[in-house]
Amino acid sequence: MAVFIYQVVSLLCTCYILMLMIRVVGSWFVSFRNSRFMIFIAQYTDPYLNIFRKIIPPIGGVLDLSPLLGFFVLRLIENFLLMLLS
Repeated sequence: MAVFIYQVVSLLCTCYILMLMIRVVGSWFVSFRNSRFMIFIAQYTDPYLNIFRKIIPPIGGVLDLSPLLGFFVLRLIENFLLMLLS
């Protein structure tokens, strides 16, 4: 049972990291930014990233470093949870 939970936690974190990566790369393309797919991704990633945007606001209104902190914290949480499960 613990192995199953370990795999589920790992899979969920990996999927969310992929969503964050799609959000970051998708924000670089203006035509892709307003697509239904990107709106869906933003709906699930922006609440998490907004936590870090309060800590590190976008530089010059353009350069958003919050995903870097978001990736780092998510990996820390994942490693902590996986350590508890192992």
